[in-house]
Amino acid sequence: MLFKKTAKKGDHLIEKEGIDRIMHINYENVGKIPSIEDDPTMMVEIIEKLAQTQDVERIVYHQRKKYEYGFKQVQILIEIATIYNHFIKQRKIFSRLALTGASQETIQNLQYLVMNLLKSDPIGCYVESRRFLRDEKIFTGDVPEMLQELHDLLENTKLIKLADNYLDGFSIGDRTVYKAIFKSVITPDFMHTRMMAIPPIEALEVDSYQVSKNTYVQIYDQPTTIKKLYHLIPPEFQISEDKYELIELARKVLAEHKPKAEEFLDTERMRQTFFNIGRDLLIELADNKGVSLKFEEIEELAEIIVRYTVGFGLIEVLLQDPNVQDIVVNSPVGGNPIFLVHSVHDECVTNLIPSVEDVEGWATKFRLVSARPLDEANPILDTEMEIPGARARVAAIGKPLNPYGISYAIRRHRDKPWTLALFIKNGMINSLAAGVLSFLIDGSRTMLIAGTRSSGKSSLLGSVMVEIMRKHRIISIEDTLELPTSALSDLGFNIQPMKVRSALLKSGSEVAADEGIRTSLRLGDSALIVGEVRSVEALAMFEAMRVGALANVVAGTIHGDSPYGVFDRLVNDLKVPRTSFKAIDIMVIANPIKSADGLYRKRRVVSITEVRKHWEKDPLREGAFVDLFKYDPETDELVPTDALLNGDSEIIKSIGGNVKEFAGSWDAIWETRIF
Repeated sequence: MLFKKTAKKGDHLIEKEGIDRIMHINYENVGKIPSIEDDPTMMVEIIEKLAQTQDVERIVYHQRKKYEYGFKQVQILIEIATIYNHFIKQRKIFSRLALTGASQETIQNLQYLVMNLLKSDPIGCYVESRRFLRDEKIFTGDVPEMLQELHDLLENTKLIKLADNYLDGFSIGDRTVYKAIFKSVITPDFMHTRMMAIPPIEALEVDSYQVSKNTYVQIYDQPTTIKKLYHLIPPEFQISEDKYELIELARKVLAEHKPKAEEFLDTERMRQTFFNIGRDLLIELADNKGVSLKFEEIEELAEIIVRYTVGFGLIEVLLQDPNVQDIVVNSPVGGNPIFLVHSVHDECVTNLIPSVEDVEGWATKFRLVSARPLDEANPILDTEMEIPGARARVAAIGKPLNPYGISYAIRRHRDKPWTLALFIKNGMINSLAAGVLSFLIDGSRTMLIAGTRSSGKSSLLGSVMVEIMRKHRIISIEDTLELPTSALSDLGFNIQPMKVRSALLKSGSEVAADEGIRTSLRLGDSALIVGEVRSVEALAMFEAMRVGALANVVAGTIHGDSPYGVFDRLVNDLKVPRTSFKAIDIMVIANPIKSADGLYRKRRVVSITEVRKHWEKDPLREGAFVDLFKYDPETDELVPTDALLNGDSEIIKSIGGNVKEFAGSWDAIWETRIF
């Protein structure tokens, strides 16, 4: 609890959060909602507080909810407080005016402006000062210096500039303009993440949908930026005050239980335990408080409690939206909103602003879940998170690599595995290319899927796994579990996932990736799937390819935008011998395709390339890369090349040569298995 029970209304304290200094003001047990924009008395109180302490970036009023005013709004108020200080403390305005022989009316007018109107209605103060100046010029022909100074100082403030369109016809005491300029971010007291509850007035709604029973999403176009606003309305903001009180009481009781590190290894069981305890606790508290709750309401409140005790707060609500692909939390936190990539509306800014408590709490949980460090000696953490209804990969960076604290990049995985049929539906690949890939997989060929970041490499690799016959065993090797191994296992696949040490970690209790690949060679006849080739595991992977690929498919992903780019990276950067590179049979290149204006993009397979074996030094110059498919931007489709149409594919003919029905007949392969 921030304030003691003996704290009075209006008591404040200043705390540092990250790089921000925050003024917390106690407003418990007050019969009105704190609102600077609506209440002139509250504006007087905050101006007086800021006149004493101006080194503040944010203001938070604490009632049952938290009402927060951000940096830009606080700076507007600080300007007014500075002007107030200037006249009261430094200039001793009224004593000086009396000495200059100013009329009693002028002194009274200035006293009214500075002591009353400036603090409660600064815009009204400016309008009145302008009127008083006009009257002085008309009736006395002389302008009091102090009155002119007050007018000029106010005229240069951000508040008056923002209110410029409202000044004509402005009446003293009208708060309409303040409602347009000041807007608090309201959050329940048990939450640290701030949420902009009301979208900007000028924003235009372009889409809306329901994620779950009480979770809604609205998408807005914003005139000031090309990014759309992803406006989330979670269940936490749609419950009554009685339910807020029950959640807060139950959360305080559950917070006394500190889960042990080993409990985080089985997060599903831990969440279920907290859910059951929270549900029973809510029933008991509701009975004591005389609050009537339906069974569904108790379940919903218990889920909220789990999210804000052992869960990841509103990040979980975002991940439950199947349209969300990536979530980014930038540092310094406290002032930056969460950004995300939407499957329909591309890059969006959300109405959520995480706090330092949020990101540090998530970091602790990720350390426990992954059993990997995240500290100054190890500022990078790659792990995964699994919550009810969603699975995601998490990359976190901290100090000293990130000078401002901790930031996150979270990539949501599809609920069900991608298949080639789904990629055909989405236009990433066409049916002919999918047929060729399926034939190559059945033929137990080696395959590398390459592309730039966020090009769909891992998703395409997952669809390749679906094409492997279920009678074959699959071994997957990853440093962060991204491939749909659990979903495939549920579908009846014989699959064994292996988790190895991240390439970014130099040491640790986990097995290195190259050792993991070599170990897989001793696990029997299996298809080998390597999540991503990043470092020394490249040598081990090509070793697996060269020893016969375990008599089955060997496939993996790597960063590279073209066949030669992959060759250059493997041979020159990762030191794979040129002769070992020949172990690759097929390279699939997937890249994002941007629109002409650069605002939109779509993921496409841009080439399927066969790697021939008869070359010495440069595969590109010596014709070792033979394209079977190339992307045509005009038709937005993969087009078969003459090499494929004319049967000039050594790999496909090699597969057919081992099958009695296909041997020596390209037409039989083409018509029976591909077309």
